[in-house]
Amino acid sequence: MSRWLSRGAVLVVLAGLAACRTVGPDYAVPATAAIERPQANAAFIDSGSAQIAAGQALPDRWWALYDDATLDQLIEQALRDNAALKAADAHLRQAAAVYEQALDAGGLEVDAEAGARRAQLSAQSFLLDHTLPPVTLAEGGVAVSYQLDLFGKLRRGAEAARADEQAVAAARDLARISVVAGVAENYLQICHANHALEVATHSLQLQQRAQEVTGRLVAAGRGTAPDLARARAQVALLQATLPPLQVQRQAAGYALAALLGQTPGQLPEAVSHCAHAPQLARPLPVGDGRALLQRRPDIRQAERRLAAATARIGVATAALYPDIRLGASLGAAGTLEDIGSALTRQWSLGPLLSWTLPAAGSRARIRASEAGADAALAEFDHTVLQALRETQTALDRYAGDLRRLQALQLAQQQAALAAEQNRRLYQGGRAPYLSSLDAERSLAGSDAALAQAQAQVARDQVHLFLALGGGWQATGAPATGPR
Repeated sequence: MSRWLSRGAVLVVLAGLAACRTVGPDYAVPATAAIERPQANAAFIDSGSAQIAAGQALPDRWWALYDDATLDQLIEQALRDNAALKAADAHLRQAAAVYEQALDAGGLEVDAEAGARRAQLSAQSFLLDHTLPPVTLAEGGVAVSYQLDLFGKLRRGAEAARADEQAVAAARDLARISVVAGVAENYLQICHANHALEVATHSLQLQQRAQEVTGRLVAAGRGTAPDLARARAQVALLQATLPPLQVQRQAAGYALAALLGQTPGQLPEAVSHCAHAPQLARPLPVGDGRALLQRRPDIRQAERRLAAATARIGVATAALYPDIRLGASLGAAGTLEDIGSALTRQWSLGPLLSWTLPAAGSRARIRASEAGADAALAEFDHTVLQALRETQTALDRYAGDLRRLQALQLAQQQAALAAEQNRRLYQGGRAPYLSSLDAERSLAGSDAALAQAQAQVARDQVHLFLALGGGWQATGAPATGPR
């Protein structure tokens, strides 16, 4: 009779196993997500600039478009020595180890133990009225167990850990492109600051010569003391423009050194003496919305966080169901001299059912997981929309600053021509000094504005490259597909 009961129990267990499934939703990007909208994958709004190539894909190593060996070397050093990137790599290794732990959870487990002890047993525990002699007891054995993942709790946990690892990988990629953009921006800023100092110094030298001429004219009776005072005031104003430019150059140098993993002042000589910033040899390629959404690491990071949050719904749901573990053990226990004999042998075989009956807290954990997935989806949509906004804004700003630069170039050319003509007329006594002074002031202002506009266009380029999310693919980033 007992044999038939055992067989029936086995059949019941097998039937239960056949009915089990992985609980919780299977992950897929929701059809309602912002990334699935046709408008999000379309071409960018035309900025009307010939310096932007909307139909061309952004290269992986976008800084190579500058064709500058110094910039290439700086970025290579930063990717190797930057402290933040080293921390990001360590976080990725940590996340990968957590995923390996999740993969190893449950399954087959083997435990072995052995021990011996000298003991005095209680006579009364055996209902004896005389003292028992001390004995040496020994025990040992091997236990094997296998946890059945009947409802997918362990599988969902592994899915969540894998998605977390991929999110950390995306964060590492995001840190890479941020470091690359920082290196490029500070290097270009140093070059433009040196150029601006050169322009300001040249303007100062011109005004100092004008002051000397004015002094000679006053001494010869052809000028007035107010003319000389105005000339000296203009010299002082131009001298005042130099310290801010010097501080700007130093600050960019300190920032660049930190990005390279160096202390302030440790920069190559080619960087410190760069006076002509590299220029793009061709229009800046930007691709379209679809390419942007596939390329930006922060979007991949948000999508992987959504996948992890979805998997955790399954983990919380599986907690409502029982855990079943199949186990077997073989060993011996007894006195040391008899250990291993038939009297000391012991074994066991059978399933272990563990079930915490669902309560309100279990249901609340599921609702909390579902709310977390909803929040992750909203954050995913927000990241997508922010990426599109940032890129379109950077495109428009770059196009606008390019138009401003062209206008300032024309203004500077005309201001230089007017200053030269007025200088000659004043020195020949055919024009008042105020006319020459105003022309010199206009030229100095035009030179400074042009230098600032050139620096701003360079910053716009780097910010646009950063918004486009390029630069991480060439660094050997791991694939994010399932293992």
